[in-house]
Amino acid sequence: QVQLVESGGGLVQAGASLRLSCAASGRTFSSYSMGWFRQAPGKEREFVARISWSGVSTYYSDSVKGRFTISRDNAKNTVYLQMNSLKPEDTAVYYCAATPFVGERDLRRYDYWGQGTQVTVSS
Repeated sequence: QVQLVESGGGLVQAGASLRLSCAASGRTFSSYSMGWFRQAPGKEREFVARISWSGVSTYYSDSVKGRFTISRDNAKNTVYLQMNSLKPEDTAVYYCAATPFVGERDLRRYDYWGQGTQVTVSS
């Protein structure tokens, strides 16, 4: 069992940066791959980034590649999403999630989800 709590969202102007954090409880955090997803109003939840259990392997959606960086600190049971050069189209609720599978971008393969944190980017 893994419980996830996101934080770090907020309202920023275009071009600004934010760092989201996702704190996990449970002794097995380091055995899970972690992902960030987002959901804008009226749209489906979409994949943003994922990171392997070791932190060595990462993958990004085309829309955030080069601007966002996912990382994790297994000693702190925390995964991060550094978001730079934010755009209005990045506005969404951001969710972190955990999966026992490797290399997953399909949200249906993620077993545990946080409650989400709102990111709003004004133009």
